[in-house]
Amino acid sequence: MKLCIPADGMDLAAKVDARLGRAEHFIVVDSESGDVLQTVPNKQNKEAAAGAGVQAGQAIAATGAEAVLCAHCGPKAFRVLQVAGLSVYAGAGGTVAEAVQAFREGKLQKAGAADVEGHW
Repeated sequence: MKLCIPADGMDLAAKVDARLGRAEHFIVVDSESGDVLQTVPNKQNKEAAAGAGVQAGQAIAATGAEAVLCAHCGPKAFRVLQVAGLSVYAGAGGTVAEAVQAFREGKLQKAGAADVEGHW
């Protein structure tokens, strides 16, 4: 499965970014092999005055990922991801590699809704 993780860097050692819409990068990882498939910069959304969640959700959907592992997900990003057919697993932390491992071990639960308000 292709997983997308918002991160403060560009590799598996990067920390999971607490803010999905304003993360430095989105790292797409194969859940089976653990290989990084793609790294997408998110500079335009990180510094956006508004709309970061929607635009980030669209950028993530464009990667072909099937699920997002994140620390938190706001309502606008959650809606965009849900409409695009992606599952959201909130509560991820540590490094990207640790988040992928937590997903593999079933330690992350699928989110049914956003877990933070917009513009937190």
